[in-house]
Amino acid sequence: MKNDDNLAPFKERAKIKENTKDLIEMALLKKKDRFVFNAHTLSYEKAVIGWGTRIFRFVSFLVAALVFSLAISTIYYKFFDSPKEKVLKAELNEMKDQYYIINQEVDRLSSVLDGLHYRDGNIYRVMFEADPIDKDVWQAGSGGVNKYRYLEKYDNGDLIKDIATKVDRLKKQMVIQSKSYDEIVDLMKNKQEMLASIPSIQPVLNKKLERMASGYGWRVDPIYKIQEFHKGMDFTCPSGTEVHATGDGTIEQVNYSFGGYGNEVIINHGYGYKTRYAHLSKFKVRIGEKIKRGDVIAFSGSTGKSTGPHVHYEVYKNGDVMNPVYFYYNDLKDADFEKMIELSNNPGQTLD
Repeated sequence: MKNDDNLAPFKERAKIKENTKDLIEMALLKKKDRFVFNAHTLSYEKAVIGWGTRIFRFVSFLVAALVFSLAISTIYYKFFDSPKEKVLKAELNEMKDQYYIINQEVDRLSSVLDGLHYRDGNIYRVMFEADPIDKDVWQAGSGGVNKYRYLEKYDNGDLIKDIATKVDRLKKQMVIQSKSYDEIVDLMKNKQEMLASIPSIQPVLNKKLERMASGYGWRVDPIYKIQEFHKGMDFTCPSGTEVHATGDGTIEQVNYSFGGYGNEVIINHGYGYKTRYAHLSKFKVRIGEKIKRGDVIAFSGSTGKSTGPHVHYEVYKNGDVMNPVYFYYNDLKDADFEKMIELSNNPGQTLD
């Protein structure tokens, strides 16, 4: 009996060894089965897994896989471009190159248009006595409301906005320049009419230049004896001397007055030109009448603020008073013109 007690541990070990061997054999036969050790029976038993546990483990695996995939994708796309992004970036770079090319072409066209504009204002319009295009008009209203504000939200909005602004201004300037050329064509057609309308002779016959009393500029007033600006030229002549229109035009005013200019006639010659004939004794025209250069329009006198019979003559261009001495080129030779300028600069007093 004693020997049996001494052999008990060895028997238990042998039994455990045998159970382990059986478990290994079963695992080899069925790898998907799971076994757990039962301390009461001192043997491995097949573990039973419920459907709830199976579903929980499956869902956990899916969630872990999804989170892992999202983490990997986020890290990858943070440092590397996707194929689609690579294509879009290539297209964007190509568009930038095209924008730069278009921008250079717009600048070139703008430079060409500026050249046309310069010749229009400094050559063509000078030839035909026309005013140049106003600077504010030529700028084509580039200021004011920012109509391209919606482009500022884009990464390359400044580039697109710059080109859009240039193209918009270029289109407007082309329209303005086109209208200017149409106007010049009309001026060319009316060249003879324009030349006939510009004042270019003296208002009284004065071949020997003996009827010049005072010219344009600062002179001594004959009544108040103070320095005043004389806006025209005085031609001395007997009362009743014929006064001639110095260019084609339309009678704009026929005024009777006892002060200032006295009786006067104002002619609108068109093209921005007007002339005034003052201190007249009587008229030979009426308002609205069409007259030609050289026509008799009135007779000299000494009406208004005048100290003797004469004709006071003024020339205006676009509302600005001009020196009449430069408008006698049709009836003065070069030598007479120089003499006329010398006489007109006489600082003596006027007759009105």
